[in-house]
Amino acid sequence: MSQDLPDDLPDDFEVPDDISALTAPSDRELAVLLTQVADAEALAAACALAGVEVDAAPTPVGALAVLRDLTGEAPERAAEGVSQLVAKVPLVLMTRAEGQLTAVRYLDGKAEAELPPGLVLSGAPDALEDLLTGQITVADLPGGVSSSGIGRLKAMRMLTGIARKARKNK
Repeated sequence: MSQDLPDDLPDDFEVPDDISALTAPSDRELAVLLTQVADAEALAAACALAGVEVDAAPTPVGALAVLRDLTGEAPERAAEGVSQLVAKVPLVLMTRAEGQLTAVRYLDGKAEAELPPGLVLSGAPDALEDLLTGQITVADLPGGVSSSGIGRLKAMRMLTGIARKARKNK
């Protein structure tokens, strides 16, 4: 069954054969790395070494990092890179797109499994839920550190200093 198009449409008007692009989910609105790294400064330095721009903040259960690049596969590449640097310590990439949360566990540079977001949030600090629901931004969290402007040498010095401090306090 064909329909005639109105006469007032431009001459170059085309009806696409595939309209799936019009209904595909939009880009992510937020991507957060949840880690067991105790110090936000150490996480920002590790992210800088991995070439990932973030804003990191401490929480009672480990630092989190809000990713700045949400395009395409950037969040997954960021999680892979950071999890390689923080070897043997799992991290979780949580994303929000169109109000839907996803959580994927990474270990040693590889995605291991998708996790139920509710399960991840059940043991997480309230600040994470507030961040993911848009009630606060990473700038609202105390002790935030940006990875911007941290070069590789500075990141290495930061991590070495943090490790020395940790050994001294044991």
